[in-house]
Amino acid sequence: MNVFLKDDITEELKLLINNVQLVIFDFDGVFTDNRVYVSEDGIESVSCWRSDGLGLSKLKGLGLPIWVISTEINKVVSARCKKLQIDCIQGCDDKLVAVIKLVKQFDCSLDDVLYMGNDINDIDCLQSVGFPVVVQDAYPEVVNLAKFKTQRAGGFGAVREICDLIYEFKK
Repeated sequence: MNVFLKDDITEELKLLINNVQLVIFDFDGVFTDNRVYVSEDGIESVSCWRSDGLGLSKLKGLGLPIWVISTEINKVVSARCKKLQIDCIQGCDDKLVAVIKLVKQFDCSLDDVLYMGNDINDIDCLQSVGFPVVVQDAYPEVVNLAKFKTQRAGGFGAVREICDLIYEFKK
């Protein structure tokens, strides 16, 4: 699925990966392609990449805590996270405050956090963690904040790509 080869990864990237103790994702635009489908009854649905779950399972097998932080409260986020058996925080106006609480909870530092986002509401988190990651189709305002940009777009395997990369170096 991924195009990366171990020999193509820089020493800096290897160090960032090896330091990861906590993995945090935004939801919309990372797990999804940032579109929302709305029925005539106002019911929302989104599209997610099915194999992301296999990548997340690999990370869980390494003992890494995995969280989703979302600005809005949405049943879709709850349902997907429940199916993937990962924790989520929703209705979060200040994502960085939530990240800091998780850092304290898991007794690590911001330098040990991989945060993956795609938009301007992720800026504070991307600027504060040790391993900021954005999806291939992230908004231009956040791309330069990342130390890694996936080859895959949000909702099209970006989560699986970063999971596979971490797993490859931490297994």
